[in-house]
Amino acid sequence: MIDRIGLLGLGIMGSAIAPNLLRAGFSVVGFDPDPARREILHSAGGRSVESPIAVAQSADVIISLLPSAQALQDVIAGSDGLLASGQSGLILIESSTLSLEEKLAANAVGAPALMILDCPLSGTGAQALTKDLVVYASGDSSAIARCRSVFDGFARAHHDLGDFGNGTKMKLVANLLVAIHNVAAAEAMVLGMKSGLDPQNLYRVIADGAGGSRMFSVRGPQMVANHYEPATMKLDVWQKDMKIIAEFAAAMSAPTPLLKACAPIYSAAVEQGRGHQDTAAVCAVLADLAGLQRGVTG
Repeated sequence: MIDRIGLLGLGIMGSAIAPNLLRAGFSVVGFDPDPARREILHSAGGRSVESPIAVAQSADVIISLLPSAQALQDVIAGSDGLLASGQSGLILIESSTLSLEEKLAANAVGAPALMILDCPLSGTGAQALTKDLVVYASGDSSAIARCRSVFDGFARAHHDLGDFGNGTKMKLVANLLVAIHNVAAAEAMVLGMKSGLDPQNLYRVIADGAGGSRMFSVRGPQMVANHYEPATMKLDVWQKDMKIIAEFAAAMSAPTPLLKACAPIYSAAVEQGRGHQDTAAVCAVLADLAGLQRGVTG
């Protein structure tokens, strides 16, 4: 029976997942190099520790949500990493958004001592708070089945996608749609507001009809309020994701004209100093281009 969960990475997603796991009855121990993030976990009722090795010594299953491939390599094979713990039977649910090559490299480093599952998540930090996440699980099917209760603790659904790496492939396809639909939502909002429609009515009516999308529903309230902090997905982090999607598509020789069309809008937002803001801030970029005066944005 799995009742002890470890978290590696306590940023937007990790800090949102932890309370749901605690409410589901799991004990939660976590590590992040940022002391402030460790304190957030402590305040939520979890236990923070000083290293990945300490997480491994106190958990049956570990979830990693990390910003880079180097961070993943470090927590697996570093001097105070998971392998150094000597613990046997550990399962690592690897949920970072990284390239397929980076996931495969991490799996090679961890094997055979560490059972790594490639399990990216579909959803934002705000969705994570309400357990509105989907897990794209791939790897050993028996290990995925063992983790069912863990997935149920922080997500509304999970899918066993087969071979290790299929989770990342699915995530990149999903993120391509997120990138396009987010800018499409902003474009529609700006057109409607420029024509004189009330932004709240725009959101309410469009979300209820055929033109709506999940991204319109999720990001629309921020676009209506013209307020983009705190971020549930920071624009400067999203730029990394956009690069991974584009490289994956190029490797597959798959055309992505809509992704290429929306990429400059995200870049413009970062260039305007909005890198710390939510990706919904592309609405402010398009509003500026339209000459739409909405007051001071946040």
